[in-house]
Amino acid sequence: MSWLLVIVSTIVVWVASLFKILNSSRSQSNAAFLTTGDKKNVLLVIAHPDDESMFFSPTINYLTSRRHNLHILCMSNGNADGMGNIRKDELHRACAVLKIPLEQVKVLDLVDFQDGFDKLWNHKSLAKIVEEEVVNCSIDLIITFDNYGVSGHCNHRDVHHGIWSYLNGTSERNIEAWELMTTNILRKYSGPLDIWLSILSATQYRRGQVHCLLNEHPKKSFLAMSQHHSQWVWFRKLFVSFSSYTYVNTLKRIND
Repeated sequence: MSWLLVIVSTIVVWVASLFKILNSSRSQSNAAFLTTGDKKNVLLVIAHPDDESMFFSPTINYLTSRRHNLHILCMSNGNADGMGNIRKDELHRACAVLKIPLEQVKVLDLVDFQDGFDKLWNHKSLAKIVEEEVVNCSIDLIITFDNYGVSGHCNHRDVHHGIWSYLNGTSERNIEAWELMTTNILRKYSGPLDIWLSILSATQYRRGQVHCLLNEHPKKSFLAMSQHHSQWVWFRKLFVSFSSYTYVNTLKRIND
């Protein structure tokens, strides 16, 4: 009987969480981020094709639904297994699903920025590339990984440190920068249930320093990730289903 109660309670909370997500456009936690009338030029800096769909889709859906001008800078084409060109095309297809213009998606294939756990990226070189993108696209705001990079992948972490290097070296103080906060492993695989903890944790920071963005279009996130055919194996299907990053992103301001 006790197990039945646990199962029923879990189902009820799960359904309530999904209901909250589907109504997130009216959520105060969502409404607080980029509320000014001016449309912003936003640069999302990622390490590999599929990062955008696996980790940042709540943020992307939030920005595109409000017609902010989103650019993606992908620092590698994910060529660790020799499928760089395939993965680049998959990223373009995913971005089409996510309503990001393909001319605003840049995928690099540079010797110094190759995909791999044993590939360390130069932070100063990365900062220079980001600076050029900021200038060329008149970027107002940057979004990227935090210091741990969700999964701990060294390329994710190098992107974070490269952004830090850029921010510390630039004289342009009007650029905002936000990082996707990493959660612990229990929260990471709690699916939509994590939205309640994410909203609660955001209240522990001073106003405006952290924003919790619920995914207004979770089905679109699944469809976008499915465009990465080379990566769409069973364990990634499970990840996207149960990952809290499919349902909520918590962004923390870096240069506050």
